[in-house]
Amino acid sequence: MTTTDDYATYIASLPRVLAGAAALYRDAEGRVLLVEPNYRAGWALPGGTIESDQGESPRAAARRESAEEIGIDVPLGRLLAVDWTLGADRPPLVAYLYDGGVLDADQLASVRLQEEELVSWRMVQPAELTDYLPGALGLRTEEAYRVLRSGEGAAELENGRTPTA
Repeated sequence: MTTTDDYATYIASLPRVLAGAAALYRDAEGRVLLVEPNYRAGWALPGGTIESDQGESPRAAARRESAEEIGIDVPLGRLLAVDWTLGADRPPLVAYLYDGGVLDADQLASVRLQEEELVSWRMVQPAELTDYLPGALGLRTEEAYRVLRSGEGAAELENGRTPTA
């Protein structure tokens, strides 16, 4: 066996991790844009899977997914949170959440849903995020919004919460 074969075997033996990225878009009132998927219950943020096998970065994935899902294609702001989330029946997920910025009335009026994946969208008050977003996603979004408002650096999270030392 060649060194290349050894390396390929080694890589194939490593654990797997899923990766996703999303954007936190707001309106002038501070409400957060949520989307309703048709493939599962609950709401979500615009975003999705990072196509890492094609060299896509988390930031590029969040922007691409936003453009595909809601028709908004704007440069994203800073990283707000990185969350390591465990899940039943799937490998761990590393979720990146970026500042999508404040959308003006014209941008909000131009939202066009990707009908293959989404049913609707709405603007939600920050205090209601965990009412709409399930589990770690709700906690992650709530923490990212807090970081955004405070000006702190990106939050490191585990299942939506700050890890204990």
